[in-house]
Amino acid sequence: MTEAEVKELLVKTNAIMNGHFLLTSGLHSPHYVEKFNVLQHPKYTQQLCEAMAEKFKDANIETVVGPVTGGILLAHETGKALGTRAIFTERENGKMTFRRGFTLHPGERCLIVEDIVTTGGSIKEVIDVVKEHGGVPVAVSMLVDRSGGKVDFGDDVPCTALLHLDVETYQPEDCPLCKQGIPMTKRGRTGR
Repeated sequence: MTEAEVKELLVKTNAIMNGHFLLTSGLHSPHYVEKFNVLQHPKYTQQLCEAMAEKFKDANIETVVGPVTGGILLAHETGKALGTRAIFTERENGKMTFRRGFTLHPGERCLIVEDIVTTGGSIKEVIDVVKEHGGVPVAVSMLVDRSGGKVDFGDDVPCTALLHLDVETYQPEDCPLCKQGIPMTKRGRTGR
């Protein structure tokens, strides 16, 4: 899939939203990507994950790893496309880890997948978990990189994205949408 096709699919499913959003970071933005608006459609999730997998079909990936929650769906479908196992990390006492009996053998080649990346903090934690368990993080594949190209996982872990978005954000006190009196748009599970 081309970036234009990915963006068209996200717009068609209302995954790319316009309004006045309060982000988890506390910043405000006129745009928001609600991944579950597209991931609720198995056919589209399969198409996106096949596109993610295509880039790594010759990389000898053994396991696809994604962080809970959206990363579970992406890991599963990308692993299916690659013919590999798919596992996920989750937080336990605030720390990202493997649970549910998931393990890696020494040198296991892992592709790490994620849905929407802004700072890359969660992915850095997943990379650390893979390394701590003896795995080799071969690459990171993202559905959407909204970092403006700033995300970097080091020279030894290249990253790729199906779509690159440069989404403007504002401190609340500098937000032009607030100054115009535009109310916040409700989104996601937190209802913010």
